This record gives sequence, C-alpha cells and structure tokens, in this order.
Amino acid sequence: MPKASVKRLINNKKNKLIEFVLDIDKYPEFIPFCEKSKVYSRKEDENIITIIADLTIGKGPFKDTFKSDVKFYKKKDHLHVVNIDGPLNYMENNWKFKENGNFTEVFFDIDFEIKNKFLNILMTKSFQYGLEKIADAFQKRAEKL
Repeated sequence: MPKASVKRLINNKKNKLIEFVLDIDKYPEFIPFCEKSKVYSRKEDENIITIIADLTIGKGPFKDTFKSDVKFYKKKDHLHVVNIDGPLNYMENNWKFKENGNFTEVFFDIDFEIKNKFLNILMTKSFQYGLEKIADAFQKRAEKL
C-alpha cells in the first residue's frame, strides 16, 4: 500500500493553482507517464466542483487507465480524489492550498493499492521518488502560468 506526501511552495496565486490542478485535460502535456486523460463530467455549484475523469498512466505496453471521482470543496480549498474504477483496489488523494503573499503552499498526499500484488510491491519501493517527479512537473508548469 504505497503512501506518500509532498509539500511545495509555488510562486503563483492559490486560485490559479486550483484552476490548474482541476484542468485534468491538460495532464498529458506535462505529467510524466500520463498518456491520456478524459473528463466525463464536470458539475459546479456554490460549494463544490465534481469531476469524473480517466487517466491513462504508464509507458508502452505497461499502462492502465483508472477512473476517479474528483471533488473540490471551495470553502476549504481542499481537493479530494477517490478511485472508482480501474487497476486499483483503492486510491485516495488530497490537495490543500494555502496562500501566503504571492506564493501558495500546496500539500498533496496519496494512499493507494494496486490490484496486482507484484506491481503493488514494486510501487511501494519507488513511489516517493515518482511522486517527487510528478510534483516537480506540476510546480514547473504552475510557475509558468
């Protein structure tokens, strides 16, 4: 069961970063090993934005697609994501945003389990490194916005 978290101080405004993270269609442009994304639905009301989307992750023949339920709670500046289909037994991640002047602290944590036990063992060993690479890609892209 890989678990990991990262924290980044990003030179950008909180609202811009939230829009950026919710723009799932653009993930293949900059996230390592993200080959494809598809947003099925996006609903917004006064308190919450809900998105159902797929991400295809991997390289060559080693890729898979998982579907997620993404909820952004506007008043808490909190994004909560859970797996609803695909190669995972479960997945849960959280994004929290805290603005400080021209910078925003972004906190991200993830906990998941892959159905394939062998792959799950491999991911447990290398996941923090992979998450750091993904966080670096988000930060680099976000600071260019």
